[in-house]
Amino acid sequence: MQQHQTSDAASMLERIDPAVMLRQVEAWCAINTGTANLAGLSDQASALAEAFSALPGEVELVAPAPVTAIGSDGLEFEKPHGQHLVLRVRPQANRRILLTGHMDTVFPADDPFQQQVWVDDNTLNGPGVADMKGGIAVILHALLAAETSAAAQSLGYDVLINSDEETGSLASRDLIAELARGKLAALTYEPSALPDGTLAHARGGTGNYSITVTGKSAHAGRNPQDGRNAVVAAADLILRIKAMEHADLTVNPAKLEGGAANNVVPDNAVLRFNIRPKTPEAMEGFDRALTDVLRDIENVHEVSIHRHGGVTRPPKPVDAQAQRLFDLVKACGAQLGQEISWQSTGGVCDGNNIAACGVPVVDTMGVRGGAIHSPQEYLIVPSLAERAALSALVITRIAAGDMN
Repeated sequence: MQQHQTSDAASMLERIDPAVMLRQVEAWCAINTGTANLAGLSDQASALAEAFSALPGEVELVAPAPVTAIGSDGLEFEKPHGQHLVLRVRPQANRRILLTGHMDTVFPADDPFQQQVWVDDNTLNGPGVADMKGGIAVILHALLAAETSAAAQSLGYDVLINSDEETGSLASRDLIAELARGKLAALTYEPSALPDGTLAHARGGTGNYSITVTGKSAHAGRNPQDGRNAVVAAADLILRIKAMEHADLTVNPAKLEGGAANNVVPDNAVLRFNIRPKTPEAMEGFDRALTDVLRDIENVHEVSIHRHGGVTRPPKPVDAQAQRLFDLVKACGAQLGQEISWQSTGGVCDGNNIAACGVPVVDTMGVRGGAIHSPQEYLIVPSLAERAALSALVITRIAAGDMN
């Protein structure tokens, strides 16, 4: 029986074509898909819809959820986003999984980093090659291979390729939660944590806040006592939130905007900051404490405060069920001669959101590469087929009941 299973796996994996995968990655990376480049995202979504139509099931382009942001004037405005791609295969199956990736990159339409360059025979430099258009190719070709397995026919799955992961998935987080509901497991295709293929294990969380402070203007020489200095209030807030750091929480005040002429008491300020909680308790504790701090700032400085944002990705601990999925990935790697290891990381991704839904997830199933979010970003090209084979085996093992 074991020999028969090994033969079936070999036959399935022979269908993975590295040359086709590379051509797709090169074509997709030639499309600029910075998160704010709606035209580029539209072109990319169309190309992906065509590619994923090779799988059974229905491909749908889903409108983004409304998202607002705070301008430098302290006013809230709607921030547009691109469509998300969803593929649903065998939705009535008893066993179902979720696979996710993102089509957006951190490189805007006017960024000078637009071209792909071969560093050597195995290494391609280019925008999005690792993060994560290479990962999208891995999803597609792993599923195409798995579909040839008899076991896989009993497994249903959804695929989500969102358009806003790089800015926190605010326009897709509800869709992520909807698709995660009821799934046995999830695989997310961020590049490996290290170029050797190491997976990200437990992750901390992240939150982004914009705090608008409204004071009262006055002449800085004639009647400063009549003013209420919004910048001073915001500066006080910076010191207070920074003092809230502890072993399981860091706070990064990132930008303070406000004021005008030197002879005017500023009546407006916007403070933007990021938090990185390591545990759900640290996340919830900060949020509760911030409410009290903001109320005290209002009272002490006689200003009004508007709070926008919050935690976008909760911390992702690894429980026993999630560890089973990691162990399954490791076992499949061993079958392929790939040594799989993992380590905890401070980075975040859609895997955080999926884990928060109670679904076990391994979120670095994408390609090997590195230097992401920089002009040095690179893809180790042989890892396209390597990781597609790994995922195909994991998917068929789940189909056979390994995560029941």
